[in-house]
This record gives sequence, structure tokens and C-alpha cells, in this order.
Amino acid sequence: MNLSMSGVVILGIIVFLFFRKDGLKGSHAVVTALFGFYLAGTAIAPSITAGGASLAGLLGGIKF
Repeated sequence: MNLSMSGVVILGIIVFLFFRKDGLKGSHAVVTALFGFYLAGTAIAPSITAGGASLAGLLGGIKF
């Protein structure tokens, strides 16, 4: 499935506006899920995965 980066950017802007305007509702959750689904198919997905793993490792190493 191909989706241009501009489509991902547009969905990202929509998600941002949903959060800023009036919180996340059911229909907004669908758009957010679509954004995540299409973002996973872009070239930036490995960087996001590596960043998430790095953050998880950092948080996992904190001792209370």
C-alpha cells in the first residue's frame, strides 16, 4: 500500500488539531489509528521504532 508523505503529514495535522481543539473523540480515534497505520509504511518508521526502543530502554533503566 502506497501513501505519499504528504498524506501522512495531512493526517498528522488533523490529529494535532483534534487534540488541540476539543480532545480525542471516537471519530478522532479512527483518524489517529489511520495516521499510525500509514506512518508505519513510510521511510521514517524504522527511526520511530528505534526511538521508541531507546526511550523504553532509558525509562527501564531508571531506579526508584
